[in-house]
Amino acid sequence: MHRFWRWLADHWVLAVGLLVLAYLFLPILVVFLLSLNRPTSRLSYDLSAQWTLDYWLHPFATAGIGDALRVSVGIALVATVLATVLGTLMAFAMARHRFRGRATANVLVFLPMATPEVVLGSSLLALFVTLRVPLGFWTVVVAHVLFCLSFVVVTVKARLAGLDPRLQEAAMDLYADEWQTFRRVTLPLVLPGVAAAAMLSLSLSFDDFIITNFNSGTTVTFPMFVWGAAQRGIPREVNVIGTAVFLLAFVLVLVVQLRGRRKARVV
Repeated sequence: MHRFWRWLADHWVLAVGLLVLAYLFLPILVVFLLSLNRPTSRLSYDLSAQWTLDYWLHPFATAGIGDALRVSVGIALVATVLATVLGTLMAFAMARHRFRGRATANVLVFLPMATPEVVLGSSLLALFVTLRVPLGFWTVVVAHVLFCLSFVVVTVKARLAGLDPRLQEAAMDLYADEWQTFRRVTLPLVLPGVAAAAMLSLSLSFDDFIITNFNSGTTVTFPMFVWGAAQRGIPREVNVIGTAVFLLAFVLVLVVQLRGRRKARVV
């Protein structure tokens, strides 16, 4: 017992970190267990003694869940591509160039992040209604691009701020033109930040509910399907899809980290 308290005193930061991680991953563990468990009733969320793989073998058995997932994935992909491209260009302009109104632009970039989603969603709804734009897939895409853009700009700007400008100057000294310098030096160095911004935008767009609920019209996304199903009892297939999405994101992050470590070892 004395050894344990001595180890804890020497590694209390690690112990606190492990407790925080356990606290964060506990809900995910519960969702995974629910995906393997047959409920005693439709409105029951407790773990019974009946364990099964049926929900994993038939994840789209519930009517409408597959269509809602396809809509959410489509919106998230389109919004992520648009937000990543526009946000990266904005980040380069704001980090590398000086222009009139630059300080104001930096402040305005943070406004969508600081604005409550209820305010942002209702404001966009008022705008679409005023312009007589029919609500649906593309209005949700526009709304998602709007709030994802800020996260992309902030993430890519942070990556650009950490770059050593002497690397690009060295490439120019070695007779590389501007395009070659960007393609062979700047872009590979900025790419991890762009990838992180894209993954963040994808996750934010996929699980957004409040802004989507204001501007979706008759379009049903996966979070809206879950909210509607909660009134009748959330099907176990929702837990399967949630666990699968988490595992996919975890594998992507793990692959990126392993590739980064391999490159660091080679260098």
